[in-house]
This record gives sequence, C-alpha cells and structure tokens, in this order.
Amino acid sequence: MNTTNHDPLQIACPHCNAINRVPAARLAQSPSCGRCHDALFIGVPNALNSATFDAHANRSQIPLLVDFWASWCGPCLQMAPEFTKAAAQLEPYMRLGKVDTEAEPALASRFNIRSIPTMVLIQDGREIARQSGAMPASSIVQWARR
Repeated sequence: MNTTNHDPLQIACPHCNAINRVPAARLAQSPSCGRCHDALFIGVPNALNSATFDAHANRSQIPLLVDFWASWCGPCLQMAPEFTKAAAQLEPYMRLGKVDTEAEPALASRFNIRSIPTMVLIQDGREIARQSGAMPASSIVQWARR
C-alpha cells in the first residue's frame, strides 16, 4: 500500500460490499461499515461472486488474495481451513476471498484458471501474483506477504 498512516483507504465491506473510507492508521482498530455497521474485517475469507467481486478487487485499496476452488476438489477442501487460518493473520492489511469456480465460471474464465486450487493476488484491479496447489497457512501467509 502506497499511503501514509493518515490517508484514507477505500475498503469494501465483506457484508454489504459498500465502499468505506478508513484512515490507514485505523485499519487494525476494528473499523465498521458506515452502511451496515458490521465489522470491516472478520478474519475469515469472504465468499465472492460476480456481483461482489469487483467491489473487493477493483474498488477496495487493500490487496485481495483470492482462492479459486471447487467443492469436488480434494486439495481445495484440504486447503480451505489453512486459507481461513491465513485470513486471520493477513487481515486487515489484505482481504482474502474465495471463488467457487463451479458456481462462478465467468470469474474463473476471466482469470484463466486452469487448475485448482489457485490463489491469485490482486492489487488495484490487476493480478500481481499467482500460485497453484494446496499450501499450509504459514506458506500462504509467507507467499502473500512477498
């Protein structure tokens, strides 16, 4: 994030997807949504779909780490609790989201997902990194912070 501690960041709410302005210095102070009043950071991945994806990927100013997965995929199911553990460690400086490739084939196609699980790191609407294969939480956190 290229910002000072007082510059407001735009953060998408994981509940109502409203865009909130939050000073960078207040990210770790449990800010809440101005519209729905729920917490902006919940420490778990946010289920994303075609209606909510762009608010988090394009309009929110913190990086978005997306796990593209499917319910029939064994490695995806194995990695799911690890991705949740990673969310607890990476928020509030990064949002974690999950996209079910079976329910959202257009999003999977948009990111040219060929194997799952695949994690895509997005900043300012652009893909900046990609990693395929199941990983433990510690490796997810280490990879995402690079």
